[in-house]
Amino acid sequence: MEVSLLKIISRLAACLLAGVAAAAAAAQAQAPGQPATHRNAPSAPNVVAALPLPMFWTVMNGDSAAGTAALQRIRANWSNAYAPLLIELYGEMYPSAVKSEVARLLNEVSGLGTEGNYVTWYEWLWSIDAGLHPDYAGFKASLYERVDPRFREYFSQTAGEPLPTAIRLDEIRWGGVVRDGIPPLKNPRMIPAREATYLGQSDVIFGVAIGNDVRAYPKRILAWHEMVKDRIDGRDLNGVYCTLCGSMILYDPKVNGVHHELGTSGFLYRSNKLMYDHATKSLWSTLSGTPVVGPLVGKGIELTPLYVVTTTWKEWRARHPNTLVLSLETGHQRDYSEGAAYRNYFATDQLMFGVPKLDPRLPNKAEVLALRAPERIGAKAEQLAIAASHLAANPVFHGKVGGQDFVVLTDPSGANRVFASGPHRFTATADPDTIRDAHGRAWRWNEAALRGPAGLELKRLPAHRAFWFGWVAAYPATKLIR
Repeated sequence: MEVSLLKIISRLAACLLAGVAAAAAAAQAQAPGQPATHRNAPSAPNVVAALPLPMFWTVMNGDSAAGTAALQRIRANWSNAYAPLLIELYGEMYPSAVKSEVARLLNEVSGLGTEGNYVTWYEWLWSIDAGLHPDYAGFKASLYERVDPRFREYFSQTAGEPLPTAIRLDEIRWGGVVRDGIPPLKNPRMIPAREATYLGQSDVIFGVAIGNDVRAYPKRILAWHEMVKDRIDGRDLNGVYCTLCGSMILYDPKVNGVHHELGTSGFLYRSNKLMYDHATKSLWSTLSGTPVVGPLVGKGIELTPLYVVTTTWKEWRARHPNTLVLSLETGHQRDYSEGAAYRNYFATDQLMFGVPKLDPRLPNKAEVLALRAPERIGAKAEQLAIAASHLAANPVFHGKVGGQDFVVLTDPSGANRVFASGPHRFTATADPDTIRDAHGRAWRWNEAALRGPAGLELKRLPAHRAFWFGWVAAYPATKLIR
C-alpha cells in the first residue's frame, strides 16, 4: 500500500509550520503571477510561467483563511503544471476544509468529477503533457527534505541552471524510506553450500558465476536489502534487486575507469527503484544503468550489465556444489525466512505504486525474461520481453534483438540462460545440458558460454527476469513474445 509522509511530517510539525508561515509572508510580498527567479527547466515537459511556490505552501498549511485564499488564487490562474504540486501536497496535508477543496479542484481540472482520488489523479497527470512549474525541482527538494535532509541533494542544481533530467520529475515518487533505509549489503559474509542449512530446496536464488567464482544470493535475503556490493572474481560488482518490479541485475559499477559508488535513493520511477551515486547524488535507473536526474545526465555513462540467473537452490547447488552463498549473518535484524519480505505484495497482481499505463497482454506480475539490444547510449536500443511461461514450454528458443541473434536455454527448474547464437540453430535433446545444431553436433553449456565441437564457443549474454508491468512501464515500445 502507499506509504504517507504524514506520519513523519507530524513529528516535524513545529518546524513545518514555521516554514509555512515564512512562505505565506513571502507570497504576500510577491505579486501574484510573477515568475520565480530560480528555475528548474528539464527538456520535457515544457516549463511554464507560474505562481510562486509560497502560494502552494500556504495551501498545505491548511489554515482556513490563508489556505482558502491561496487556493482560490491558484484556481483563478490555473495551469496543469500546478497539478503535480497539489497532488503531492494533498498526500501530506492534515485533514481540513482546505484539503477537501484541493480534492475538489483536482477532480474538476482532471475531469474525474467526484470519482477522483490520489491514484486516479496521477493516472490523469501522466497521460498528458502538463508542463512544468519552473520551481518544481525546488518544490520536491523542500517537500522531501522534511523526511530526510539528504533528499534535497537529488533535486538541487547550480543557481540559474536547469536540473538535468532524462525522465519526468512528476513521475518520481517517494518509496517510503530514507536514503539507504533499505540497507545495501557490502562485502557480505559468504559461506560454503554445506553450511547454508537455512535454505530450502525450492528457495529462489540469484546465481552468479564469473571465472572460477560462483555465488548464490537468496531472494529471501536480497528482498530486504535490494543491493549487494561484492567482490567477485577480483572485481567489485553490484547486484541490484528491485523488489517491486521483480528484477535482479548484476552491474559493473566502473565506467571509463571511474567507480560509481551506488546506493538506494529512497525514490521510485514507474515503480522501479532509483539508485544514487555517492559522489554527485545523481539518480540512476536500475533497469538501464544510466543516470536520469542530476549532474551525470547526458555524460555518456552507462553501467555494463553482466549475466545472472534466477533459479532454485536445489538446481544451483546441484550444478555448483562448491558455490558460496550469503550467510544469514548480515549485520541486520530481519525475518529472512522464505517469502517473509513483501509477502502480501507478491501474493496479488496489485501494484504498490502506480505506473502511467498497464499493458493487459500479460498479468502485471507475470515474469518475463528481459533483454536489451547491445547498442550503447545515443542509439535507440530495441527491447524484448519473453514470457517465462513461453520459455518453459520451449526450452530451446531462438530470437533476435537489435541485430543480435540469440538462443535461450531453459532448464527443468525454469531458469533461463541466453547465449549469442550467430548462424547456428539448435534443438533440444534428452539431456538438458546438451543441445544439437543443424548438423547433429552436440553442444554443451556452462554459465559462461555454449561450447561445441572443434573449439566453437558462443558467449553468454546479459539478461534478467522482471515483472511484466515494470518492464513495459520502463520500455513501452518493448516487443513481447508470449
